[in-house]
Amino acid sequence: MKKLIILIALFAAIHSEAQQFIAKGKIEFERKINNHKQFEGEDDSWVQELKKQIPQFGITYFNFYFNDTASVYKPGREVDAPKNGFFGSAPATENVVFSNYTNHTTASQKQVFETQYLIQDSIKNFEWKLTSDTRKIAGFLCRKATTIINDSVFIFAYYTDEILCQGGPEGFNGLPGMILGIAIPRIGYTYFATKLELTEIPNKEFLPPTKGKKTTAVGMRDKLKESLKDWGKWGERNIWLCNL
Repeated sequence: MKKLIILIALFAAIHSEAQQFIAKGKIEFERKINNHKQFEGEDDSWVQELKKQIPQFGITYFNFYFNDTASVYKPGREVDAPKNGFFGSAPATENVVFSNYTNHTTASQKQVFETQYLIQDSIKNFEWKLTSDTRKIAGFLCRKATTIINDSVFIFAYYTDEILCQGGPEGFNGLPGMILGIAIPRIGYTYFATKLELTEIPNKEFLPPTKGKKTTAVGMRDKLKESLKDWGKWGERNIWLCNL
């Protein structure tokens, strides 16, 4: 009996040692855009010709720095890739999102056409539905969850409870752990973690952005709706993208 107790205690100790919870570090995210998604349903010959001039997929990288009180999501390493010369840079390429989990506030710097906005607001709440589906992302077993933004755009998220921060790319948050994957099929966007670095993050990285025209999330959305009201589905898509 004594040997059995010792074995049980040893197993518990090993299991506890293996179950490490991560409180700080740096995560790299790869954002992949299906550029041709915006042309779905368009059969005009000029549209088909235009698609030939634009690479189907565009990839950019972002860094997500986090500790037990805050996180910052900002542009990461550059890649050599064909540029979309017709439409210019993809939306949200220069986004910076700072989240303070202590006072539940956020500050985001977003470039929308010619205007740079500084959005200061409370952290957005998402109504998530958890599922039993899982997948491995960057070495972590992640569980799938779903939500809806802007009334009709479905979001699929994958999170791990091994990372304590309850944040994610582009300000997504609110799941019982770190969001390592986001897929938005309707607009052809995905965000997936490629790696985690367990490293001390300098305090200077945890500074909120300060540049741009000050507004709130609702204020910016109203401005976009007014300026893009005659753009049809093209305008609607840009409103979704700018409010991620």
